[in-house]
Amino acid sequence: MEYKRLGKSGLQVSRLSLGSWLTFGKQIEDNIAEDLMKIAYDAGVNFFDNAEAYAGGKSEEVMGSILKKMGWRRDSYSVSSKVFFGADGGEGNLKPTQKGLNRKHVTEACHQALKRLQVDYLDLYFCHRPDKDTPIEETVWAMHNLIQQGKVLYWGTSEWSAQEIMEAHMVARQYNLIGPTMEQPQYNMMVRDKVESEFSRVYDTVGLGTTVWSPLASGLLTGKYNNESPEDTRFKFESLDWLKDSTLVEEKIEKVRQLTALAKELDLSMPILALAWCLKNDNVSTVILGASKTSQLEENLKAVDATSKLTSEVMENIETILDNKPE
Repeated sequence: MEYKRLGKSGLQVSRLSLGSWLTFGKQIEDNIAEDLMKIAYDAGVNFFDNAEAYAGGKSEEVMGSILKKMGWRRDSYSVSSKVFFGADGGEGNLKPTQKGLNRKHVTEACHQALKRLQVDYLDLYFCHRPDKDTPIEETVWAMHNLIQQGKVLYWGTSEWSAQEIMEAHMVARQYNLIGPTMEQPQYNMMVRDKVESEFSRVYDTVGLGTTVWSPLASGLLTGKYNNESPEDTRFKFESLDWLKDSTLVEEKIEKVRQLTALAKELDLSMPILALAWCLKNDNVSTVILGASKTSQLEENLKAVDATSKLTSEVMENIETILDNKPE
């Protein structure tokens, strides 16, 4: 495993990390989740990503139980939570104070995440989406206070715009507060604009770290849709219709077919090619892996070693196939 600083911070995160969205507490049994975390940890993964909204809070409960059972030294790994959507426990009846980025919810959501994850502090705490109903000053102050209290070490954002991130930093500078360290954007061969273009100045200005999600475009970049749509996929969840509509289009699938052929020439699997491609971006601190099977994770963990095969010539070939480089 290789490690990289999270933005301008001194925190070293593994280039590949493990996330629990759609899997822990929902798609897979708890014993499989335990196996996945052990495989990842033994391979050098030191960052485990979670959120209050994942499986309505159950994902954090599963991860917390595993962390307690494994007994790993707390200083050997980092764990995250995210705040915005709330943890409804599957009931879907949240009140106004149980969601958003207002000081009350940010604070109480942190306490609830600590309890579910069974840890004394969160290494990373993300604002899961921007909140138009809460002044940015209130959110920055709330995060700063949690850091001062020792309940959070670093705070960041997820799916915020460059402008919103810089507004948070301006507030932090104005009041001498701790600003956001990292952003968690979607990034893969099909979704590139934000990471490669919109954030270009933010990296230089504030040293933004990135913990990117969906590196395989929700399975599209595994190549499993090249010929037919398999039944056993995350797209079968009704709540993910929006993802299916934007992802499974013939033009994209044709590109993946060509990329799969290129991967074969390099003696790589399509998932490994896609993951290694993400790792080649120096502005990516860590790539979050998702897996429902141990065999998937064991395969995808090979991506770090595969980056050496992605020479400048290979990267140019990939660019030609993708034909979607941001301006």
